[in-house]
Order: sequence, then structure tokens, then C-alpha cells
Amino acid sequence: MRHRLSFTCEGVVLAATHDDAPGTAGLLIVSGGNEIRSGAHRGMAMLAQRVAAAGHPVFRFDRRGIGDSEGANGGYTASGPDIAAAIAAFRQAAPQVTRIVAFGNCDAASALLLHQPLALDALILANPWTYEDSEEEADEPALPPASAIRARYLSRLKDPKSLLRLLKGEIDVRKLFRGLSALKQAPQAPVPDGLADRLDSTLAELLCPVTILLATGDRTAQAFMESCGPSLAYIDKNPGTVRVERLASASHSFAGNDGEWLAVRILAALAA
Repeated sequence: MRHRLSFTCEGVVLAATHDDAPGTAGLLIVSGGNEIRSGAHRGMAMLAQRVAAAGHPVFRFDRRGIGDSEGANGGYTASGPDIAAAIAAFRQAAPQVTRIVAFGNCDAASALLLHQPLALDALILANPWTYEDSEEEADEPALPPASAIRARYLSRLKDPKSLLRLLKGEIDVRKLFRGLSALKQAPQAPVPDGLADRLDSTLAELLCPVTILLATGDRTAQAFMESCGPSLAYIDKNPGTVRVERLASASHSFAGNDGEWLAVRILAALAA
């Protein structure tokens, strides 16, 4: 059964939704960007329903200044108190829960790392955000690394359907030239103590199990794979508390059929 409730964080009231279930392992969903707790196209609400039907309680919430919650929106970099308060509210709403697994996509994944330590037993991090300009809204979406763009266009050049679409004028030429121009740009040097470095450091120090989920055709995932490449290579060869799973998809939010792939991996983490 789905319940709407509220809890407080630093003196303001936050809205939440609790999908009740008898299990002792619960899922905390942290929303990315400025999305409300139901997610894009109600994706997180449907995920919560699926996970609860499998026997695991699920807790979702709107952070301060988002959706039905009060307060000022400080972005994901200021969401540590919100997440901590949500964990406490989840335990109060579902007292049988002895283990909480947190799931976040995009900057919600980064927030779960940046604000450690948190009273969590495992993390599921999807397409973590590593762009330094994350607090600013741009007219154009951020470009992926040059290596990712090169691989993408090479695959398209081999596809007769893509060439036919170009000849028919079905491809946005402005976006095409913007992407190709990025190939000429020299790789940016890592920002000292930048976001990617901080995420890497936190991953190296975490003791709880972590599952990283990457949609390999997604720009945000591609940037993460490039900036954290050495760490991912080490993790793949020496699996320990951190494991990486990849899906050949360009869907940032695991929409459509990709949602089943996501749900299966979340349920596996809850059952571990």
C-alpha cells in the first residue's frame, strides 16, 4: 500500500511517499536534478511499485525546495541533511527495516557519495554526474568526452539508415556540427580536487557494497567512464565492495524496456 507522509529537515517540512511491504531490506530512492519524487514520466513511482510488490518497502521524497517540500532548493551539493532526514523518516515509517539500500541516478548518485558517511547499508549509483558546471542550467546539454563522440559517429557512419536520414534532412545539422567540433578540442585536464576526484576518493574509502550502473550510450555515463576510467578498470579486474554493470543503451533514466534491467539489479542488491 502507498502512503503519503511528511518529515522535517532543518526546520522545514518535506513531502515523502512510502510504499509499504513486509521485508526487512528497504529501498531509499533519491531523486536527481530537480525532479520530484515520482520521477520522469512517473518512472520512480513505477519502480517503487515494482520493488514493493517484490516484498521490499520503498521510501521516496522531495528534497527542500522541490515538488511538495518547503524550503529553498540548494541543489544536490546541499542535499546531505535532506538525505539523512529521509533515512530517519524511513526507519520510523518502516520499523521492521534493518537494512537500507539507497538508489540515485545522475547527480543523486553523486550526492549519495559526496555526503558520506550516511546511515546506509548499500548504494546503487546510476550514471553518476561528474560535470563541474552541474549547478548551472545550460541552453545546450553538456557534450560527452571526445572519445565517446568519436565512437558514436563511427558507429553511425557504418549504419546505412543514419546516412539515409542525413540525406533526407531528418538529422539536426547544427547538433551534428557541434558534436563534430568537439573532436578537435583538446581533452580538458582534470580539475584538482574536482567533483570526479572527490567521487573517486569516496568510492575508494567506502566500506558498504556499491553497485554502479552505466547506460553506455548516455552522455553523463560516458563522462563518468572517462573521468573515472582508471578506477573502473581496477574495479572490473578486482571486484570487491564495488561492482560495475553496463547496459548498451542511451537512456539516461532507463526508460522503456531498460526499466526492467534496472529493476532486476535493484532487487538483486536488496536481496544480497
